[in-house]
Amino acid sequence: MFCFQCEQTAKGQGCDKIGVCGKTPEVATLQDLLIYAVKGLSQVAVEGRKKGLVDEKTNEFVSEAVFSTLTNVNFDVDRFVGLIEDAVKLRDALKAKVGAAGGKTEFPAGPAYFVPEKNLEGLLAQGEKVGVKADPDMNPDILSLKQLLTYGIKGVSAYADHAGILGQKDDAVYAFIQEGLAATLEDKSVDELVGLVLKCGEINLRAMELLDAGNTGTYGHPVPTKVPLYPKKGKAILVSGHDLKDLEEILKQSQGKGINVYTHGEMLPCHGYPELKKYPHFVGHYGTAWQNQAKEFDEFPGAIVMTTNCIQKPRDTYKDNIFTTGLVGWPGVNHLKDRNFLPAVNKALELPGFAEDGQGKSVMVGFARNAVMGVAGTVIEAVKNKNIRHFFLVGGCDGAKPGRSYYTEFVEKVPSDCVVLTLACGKFRFFDKDLGDIGGIPRLLDVGQCNDAYSAVQIAVALANAFECGVNDLPLSMILSWYEQKAVAILLTLLYLGIKDIRLGPSLPAFVSPNVLDVLVKNFNIMPIKTPDEDLKAILG
Repeated sequence: MFCFQCEQTAKGQGCDKIGVCGKTPEVATLQDLLIYAVKGLSQVAVEGRKKGLVDEKTNEFVSEAVFSTLTNVNFDVDRFVGLIEDAVKLRDALKAKVGAAGGKTEFPAGPAYFVPEKNLEGLLAQGEKVGVKADPDMNPDILSLKQLLTYGIKGVSAYADHAGILGQKDDAVYAFIQEGLAATLEDKSVDELVGLVLKCGEINLRAMELLDAGNTGTYGHPVPTKVPLYPKKGKAILVSGHDLKDLEEILKQSQGKGINVYTHGEMLPCHGYPELKKYPHFVGHYGTAWQNQAKEFDEFPGAIVMTTNCIQKPRDTYKDNIFTTGLVGWPGVNHLKDRNFLPAVNKALELPGFAEDGQGKSVMVGFARNAVMGVAGTVIEAVKNKNIRHFFLVGGCDGAKPGRSYYTEFVEKVPSDCVVLTLACGKFRFFDKDLGDIGGIPRLLDVGQCNDAYSAVQIAVALANAFECGVNDLPLSMILSWYEQKAVAILLTLLYLGIKDIRLGPSLPAFVSPNVLDVLVKNFNIMPIKTPDEDLKAILG
């Protein structure tokens, strides 16, 4: 195996024995083979579009299959075998339709003709030939850009899948996913690939817009909400991941049964949605970011449901209490289908739950674009009167590396006349800190989940319009942490929007070659984080 798609990849170079995320060489190899098979399906889908053939089943399958290879989603060998077989069946069926419509059905040798072996040993042998290092003679910059494009597409696929679940679809998104995957098989110049990478950022903006429309259209715009970080006496279900529809169904299926529902990780911002917060048994948040789940889940006295990515190897002590749904999978863990969460509800009723009410802190969530822009006049006046000197967007993915303490220290050292916006699970480095307020405006504003980067962009654009300047001219700095491929897609969106001077950490992507990095530095002045003191001095003077 060889995988370097996440920030924590071994030695900052690549995992070649077992994934830092916990995936086995078999899973890693099957993920490579699935992406290869989906590229063949995408080649056929691209040709189909030229003849007006848009296959909804293919659109949905490609986004789901690609999403399943994103870090910390699916670790189940059997499910990958099934996805590979499904990709080939869909490809051949679509190829027949394209041929009947007079379209091209002959392709270069490769995934468009791939026939999977009938056993696991054979599939693994096939997968070993199509991974990142399949072509050792490929120009390293071309390889870097093709991997950057692939990982960006993985992030887009995740958001497209979430949006589609809530009925928000745009064929332009699916078309690009397939076009981009097919393009990685072609001889492309550096300039052509850079163009596709930035196009990926543009399409991701649309995917996040669709997801935002799905979330807010279904559950209302988030409103500022205080969320307890301590338990309430009673039976308990913990919901982790990102999916609002799953959370809604769990709330519906558990109501009236004496069970309290808690969020974990990136589900924290869900407490701000009016149509979710109306459930009286939706009582609070438990735990912090994904990488701490083993200890936190071990101590949780109820059932646990993983709705999207972020799962880690479950300890035996809670393996019987944890459930997966959707695209998430772990061997031996009970997988729930069709949003039937009654097994998790029944497990929660079996387990002891919390013996008594707890005590502790609360945090505020719900500062998405509507909430912030509702007080835009106050914010703008505070900037003009120099009560607010600067805005910092400090957010992104959290992770286990010690270097991530940078983000805690940075926020602690941000001067008292500055405001910190945050989103995604990177917030858990400082989410419970009391930074006070400036004229009634909280100094720490939780914009939401990682996909709510869309809200952050809209806030920045609105402020730029109010001050009649470009986003890069605002007193705004972005200090980002990354871990997996949704963060890659968001970064590409920011680059597509022309946003400069982004500070990225805790380390730069291993899949970005020195020459590609040089392009990013020259065109966007993207830079690695240093120390909080150095970076604050450079930004504020």
